[in-house]
Amino acid sequence: MSVSDETTTVSDGILLSDAAAGKVKALLDQEGRDDLALRVAVQPGGCSGLRYQLFFDERSLDGDVVKDFGGVKVVTDRMSAPYLGGASIDFVDTIEKQGFTIDNPNATGSCACGDSFS
Repeated sequence: MSVSDETTTVSDGILLSDAAAGKVKALLDQEGRDDLALRVAVQPGGCSGLRYQLFFDERSLDGDVVKDFGGVKVVTDRMSAPYLGGASIDFVDTIEKQGFTIDNPNATGSCACGDSFS
């Protein structure tokens, strides 16, 4: 595979780490729901202009981009997809921090809290 092929593959949607997929699956199992997907969206707001939203959703919207990671569905609406192409979602569980993190190659800047970007 050439470098350009790898770039095309990476920018083709959101990437979910094994740790993040495991945490999402555990949360869904805890809720006893297998009909929900992790929806990742971008909304106006935050100190840098745009903010991430991650939540469980049972809806299917026209134009949704859906990817499956070992039985965990990740859904992005068509308006958010261009902002999230190639973004990696991970789950961190350390003494300093616990939660989901997003590494987004499309962000040109972010705030100190990491919840918003431009």
